[in-house]
Amino acid sequence: VQLQASGGGSVQAGGSLRLSCVASGRTLSNYAIAWFRQVPGKEREFVAAISRSGARTVYADSVKGRFTISRSNPKNMAYLDMNSLKPEDTALYYCAADPAPWMAVVTTKGEEYDYWGQGTQVTVSS
Repeated sequence: VQLQASGGGSVQAGGSLRLSCVASGRTLSNYAIAWFRQVPGKEREFVAAISRSGARTVYADSVKGRFTISRSNPKNMAYLDMNSLKPEDTALYYCAADPAPWMAVVTTKGEEYDYWGQGTQVTVSS
């Protein structure tokens, strides 16, 4: 499966953005989906993940209550709605796919995700 993330941009603190991840090559419902982010010079950080059915979601503590991950399997799309953005949310955001079993617990570990998109930059100014 190929993934392409989009929707990044520059916003002021307190603003909102919606990131999208479109899959091609294989049906998105075959994969759990996660968003990660990375700042130059720092390790990649887990942001949020959603199970194949969409029934289970997991969030990093730093974004809980502000970000919402969702998916539309018929559209082969996944989303990350980001609200109340803070300057520390500034990063390159990646979507990733894990070919997990349908009822598997969603993982937050990057090494469990086999497929990665190219990243979309989010910049939040104070």
